[in-house]
Amino acid sequence: MEAEPIEAFQSCNRRLNTPPMSESLIDIYNARIAEGKLTPDAAQVVALPELERVLHELAHRPATPPRGGLRGLFAKAPEPARVRGLYLWGGVGRGKSMLMDMFFEAVRTERKRRVHFHAFMQEIHAGLHEARKRKVADAILPVAEEVIAHVDLLCFDEMQISDIADAMIVGRLFERLFAAGVVVVTTSNRVPDDLYKDGLQRELFLPFIEMIKDRMVVHELVAGRDFRQDRLAGSPVYFTPNDHAAREAIQAIWDDLSGGDAPPLVLTIKARPVEIPAFRNGVARAGFFDLCGHPLGPADYLAIADVARVLVLTDIPCLGRSNFNEAKRFVTLIDALYEAKRRLICSAAAEPEMLYLEGEGSFEFERTASRLREMQAADWSTAQESVAASC
Repeated sequence: MEAEPIEAFQSCNRRLNTPPMSESLIDIYNARIAEGKLTPDAAQVVALPELERVLHELAHRPATPPRGGLRGLFAKAPEPARVRGLYLWGGVGRGKSMLMDMFFEAVRTERKRRVHFHAFMQEIHAGLHEARKRKVADAILPVAEEVIAHVDLLCFDEMQISDIADAMIVGRLFERLFAAGVVVVTTSNRVPDDLYKDGLQRELFLPFIEMIKDRMVVHELVAGRDFRQDRLAGSPVYFTPNDHAAREAIQAIWDDLSGGDAPPLVLTIKARPVEIPAFRNGVARAGFFDLCGHPLGPADYLAIADVARVLVLTDIPCLGRSNFNEAKRFVTLIDALYEAKRRLICSAAAEPEMLYLEGEGSFEFERTASRLREMQAADWSTAQESVAASC
């Protein structure tokens, strides 16, 4: 079963007329399978040649001649040799971020960056705000130049456009980045034609979709398995009491799902920062008081549910009169995760039905307890997606 995809990869290398690298992505992939770190998947192997192509073309792209002297000062800068990036899309838990990690680690340049698309766009908006304060005529230009000055390769996790503010600027921003030779490799859960679907003034966004198709190869990762679901299948996801054993179990799940260092992710919601303490590959981790001990509201929790496919939430206490505000926020958080069909892995002081026994709101908490029970099912998120698709 494994020989066919590998032969397909080698055949693609021959068609590209590229000599085998000392350690190709397929070599790395097979080594991780041998070490027990990966489970072989044919769809992932079929995606590797496109990542290898980008890797090879980046490594062999001719350097852009520098402009010099008075003539060079006024001459138009030559466009760097074009390298088509990659738009890798498919369902959640198919291994897109894992392939991105493998590719990113193999790229031999310091001028590269891997970032969640949502966080990148928030940085862009912050830069635009600063440029406008300086009364720059076209705020996009200095912001794009700042990106261009530091990277030749941008790797994005989960490109998605749901905000009209993002939709209105990505076209001009990426036009500048592509013209300067910045190569983009991104994962997404949507085919390009479905980006910003049904959004306001979408007709103004359509040229960006065509730009993606022109400057990036669009490849669907048609995997039949959801590896996150596989990892969680048959395993508990709700741990109580909140003791040493629970903490060890949570840590083991986190290490498996995150797959590496997980820096904080700061979201900007209505000009306010909301921090997720640890975030990687669509998996977020936070303590109860990180998310419920601060004055957050529905918009904040919806934004968290938008970027996090899985939330690991630790140290949920017993709830009641003494922490009524925190309890209300917890209810809102669970509602946001439930409606977005997100996976929740948590440690708590008691079983769901025993978390909130007295005080105002205890009766209403029964629905939250029911949802916490429902979300523990091994196939919960996939079952919910099937129901939604049939409606």
